[in-house]
Amino acid sequence: MIWNKEFESMERVKLSQLQGSRLQELIGRVYEKVPFYKKRMDEAGVKPADISGIEDIKKLPFTSKVDMREVYPYGLLAVPEEELVEIHTSSGTTGSPVVDAYTLNDIELWMEVMGRTLTAAGVTKKDTVQNAYGYGLFTGGLGVHYGSRKIGANVIPISGGNTQRQLQIMQDFKTNAITCTPSYSLFLAEEGRKAGMDFASLPLRVGLLGAEPWSDAMRKDIEEKLSISAFDIYGLTEIIGPGVSAECEHKDGLHIFEDVFYPEIINPATGEVLPDGERGELVITTLTKEGTPVIRFRTRDITYLIREKCGCGRTMVRMHRSLGRTDDMLIIRGVNVFPSQIEEVLMNIEGVEPHYQIVVDRKGQLDSIEVHVEMNDKLFSDEIKNLENAEKKIEEKLYSVLNIHTIVKLVETSSLQRFMGKAQRVIDRRQI
Repeated sequence: MIWNKEFESMERVKLSQLQGSRLQELIGRVYEKVPFYKKRMDEAGVKPADISGIEDIKKLPFTSKVDMREVYPYGLLAVPEEELVEIHTSSGTTGSPVVDAYTLNDIELWMEVMGRTLTAAGVTKKDTVQNAYGYGLFTGGLGVHYGSRKIGANVIPISGGNTQRQLQIMQDFKTNAITCTPSYSLFLAEEGRKAGMDFASLPLRVGLLGAEPWSDAMRKDIEEKLSISAFDIYGLTEIIGPGVSAECEHKDGLHIFEDVFYPEIINPATGEVLPDGERGELVITTLTKEGTPVIRFRTRDITYLIREKCGCGRTMVRMHRSLGRTDDMLIIRGVNVFPSQIEEVLMNIEGVEPHYQIVVDRKGQLDSIEVHVEMNDKLFSDEIKNLENAEKKIEEKLYSVLNIHTIVKLVETSSLQRFMGKAQRVIDRRQI
């Protein structure tokens, strides 16, 4: 299903023209109203008149999360404060938070792209959506809420946590769609199984899962345990929240809503724009955002773009699901390691559960990496000797992918910490 065929299935030539005209309007507006961008453009030797089409976007400077923190709270505001109707921010755990300020038109845009997101997953006005993303300054909860309202679905604003009540609500109100992080969906499955729930007997059929990277192997595990079809959704607080891109029924990449979010892939080291299909860092420009528009924002997410025709009828470019983040990358003895690589290996090993933690330490001058992963009850009941053999086999498989030695420790089921929101997979104890 497609929510807005006019834009989602627009001819590529016409879409490029629309993007170009919207970029011209955006640059003229921010140059006049946002001192931060005027200064950056002047330093780069670029004037609004230099932007004649979408291809000229390469002339513009990048924006980083550090930039956004340095101009906290309203340094990117492009409208008078009295035109704002809502504020969201990041957590600010590593400095000043990032601010996303919305006008009424921005909220309507958010409703539109989230309506597209939910519809792409097969959610309709006949469905009940159990929204287990957090409400408040985090964008996930209200983003899904607005989108559900846009398409006329019944939304249960339960927010995150309170797992036993989540399971009860799911049964009592005949939930059709669950929205939460992938790791929390597995926790719901685990707790439901303990309570004797049979998910296959429930009306629940769809999961819209995002806010953290997850593998296809984890998708398969989620779908089997919850008896649903699981869809990846993508967004960022810095851009608008969820609703930047979403999977359709073919699940072959996430369609980016290019009429409002223009994507590029760059070499994270050089800033060079890379061709389609080449892996790099995703950069996004908000073509129509009014409150806090962002030009060429470096997301730090690693992915690549797919332009082959999709069977769903959408013409918009797709991004491969996030392959990790440049700022999540671990450098272990000179080797680049992404947690997503480790997850991909673990999820394809029989006998282990989709709950793991990576512990990095430094002993003397040498870095070490341990992977703690839960085993299922059957594996745990085996003899210790067999467990040691299983650990060695997993270590060998990880070595074949990472090219460095890891220490694998199999631990009891339910022994690792669970998270209501984004899972914290890495503990780095090194003093660097």
